[in-house]
Amino acid sequence: MGSKNITYYSTQAEQLSAQYDSLNFTDVHSNWLQHLPSSGWVLDVGAGSGRDSAYLANKGLHVVAVEPANGMRELAQLKHKDANIHWINDTLPELKSVFALQIKFDLILLSAVWMHIPPSSRERAFRKLSSLLKPNGKLVISLRHSTSENELHEDRVMYQVSTSEQAQLANKFGLSFQEVTSQKQADKLGRDHVYWQTVVLTLPDDGTGAFPLIRHIAVNDTKTSTYKLALLRCILRIAEGHPGAVINQTDDTVELPLGLVAFYWLKLYRPLVDTYDMQQNSNSNSGLGFVKPAGWSALKPLASADLYLGALITGGLTGDANSAAANVLHRTLKDISQVIRNMPVKYITLPGTDEAVFAVETKPTPNNLTSLILDSDYLASLGSFYIPTHVWDAMAQFSVWIEPTLLNEWVNLMEGYGRNKARELSRHLYFNALRWDDPERKTSHVRNRVDSLLNEDKVYCVWSSKRIRLPSEYAVDHAFPYARWPNNDLWNLVPATSRVNARKSDKLPSAAKLNACRSQIIDWWQLAWGQNNTEFFAQAILALPHVSKNSNDFEEVFEAFALQRNRIRELQQLAEWF
Repeated sequence: MGSKNITYYSTQAEQLSAQYDSLNFTDVHSNWLQHLPSSGWVLDVGAGSGRDSAYLANKGLHVVAVEPANGMRELAQLKHKDANIHWINDTLPELKSVFALQIKFDLILLSAVWMHIPPSSRERAFRKLSSLLKPNGKLVISLRHSTSENELHEDRVMYQVSTSEQAQLANKFGLSFQEVTSQKQADKLGRDHVYWQTVVLTLPDDGTGAFPLIRHIAVNDTKTSTYKLALLRCILRIAEGHPGAVINQTDDTVELPLGLVAFYWLKLYRPLVDTYDMQQNSNSNSGLGFVKPAGWSALKPLASADLYLGALITGGLTGDANSAAANVLHRTLKDISQVIRNMPVKYITLPGTDEAVFAVETKPTPNNLTSLILDSDYLASLGSFYIPTHVWDAMAQFSVWIEPTLLNEWVNLMEGYGRNKARELSRHLYFNALRWDDPERKTSHVRNRVDSLLNEDKVYCVWSSKRIRLPSEYAVDHAFPYARWPNNDLWNLVPATSRVNARKSDKLPSAAKLNACRSQIIDWWQLAWGQNNTEFFAQAILALPHVSKNSNDFEEVFEAFALQRNRIRELQQLAEWF
């Protein structure tokens, strides 16, 4: 939609919103209602007054509403403020902010939008929309026709549309095409010169090849070490828990901060190497390429509890002035990055070919650092890691099923290595060593903050609004249950009375519950981290979708927090707490 159209819809927002809201959703969309999903995600592009988005949200669907006209969007948000709708200011054909959400949709609706897309931009717009669909997802487009030569005027621009164009685009991008009515439909607002057609396009569930490829790498591919499995687990961790980490995404490739992949490699191997001393390759006489004296080995004095996203790393590790913790960690992550590039990335190829599945670009960095923050800027400064989009999508959507396969294969490998066999290590110990969570850190950081604020008599349970007065009266609750989605970020840790925390247990707050507690959650965030928020926002930017870079807006984080709740609910089908 061009700027002229956006300006028109914004300045005429009140009049147009009243006109659209004079009709019901079912009046306008009766001819394709049988295609409505019973659950899942909906993208409403050109949401206008919010009429359609509100109807779909009231059906229990998770709705992302895109509206580039500020006037329309602001009115709609005010009118439907209690609906489970995530509003975005975005435009076709790019939909850049929508792609940043890292969500695939069961239904995408374009109601009275396509005629505003210039013909030169339509193929790109269609390609973008089709790549946002889940298998079996529906793309519904209403096409506006006019019989009046004088209908188009200077305040907005429209172009001719046709079902034949939709059929051609569907054929080109592998979607099935269905014209849902054989007759052109009269305009519901009574305009004699306007009539409509609706098309439904479906992404067939014929597979993208991602699952066979992942399984091939994990199960069938030749391995002389655990490196390939480690790389898959690092990517899987990021795909599941860090949708905000994506630097750029195209139809073919997702770009991630190389430093984030290296960071999770460090977190993954540290207990295996330093705590349990488990052999990780088939040659017991050869070391691991990333374990070097000036990097990994020198990092040992730094506790694992101090290595977390958003952490400020400073100070020295020994009496040696050259052993600044930041510099040693920086060297370690650079060493890991080089090993990732030269080993698993080089040797993970498409079956039967020499074509690499992943790609790495390293960047020159300073040799000496006295301090660093493990945030998105630093992690990206080490370089970029590229993953095929269809593999990324599969990992984000189905991590709960992929992870056990990777764990089992890793344990099977380690059991076969000579030094491990000689020690007769148990499978339980192997699995325990491969756990992502860090028992040392847990919630102590937040508990210390709550305890310090109790003296000011300002701490309330975010779920019940009851004042907390004593340390014995509360628990630090994972808003998104740790047992199913391990995350110790500050935004996910909130104070709750012990009784409420026990009732909530490992359930996910319902969308209604989260929205009802919005002010209490934001008040807690501001109270606890408002004066020292670097860590809070560094974590939120990496973990949550649609948080702008360098954000310091707690309201923006809550919007992303609510969106991530819906995403987790769909991916893991967790029991909800109301």
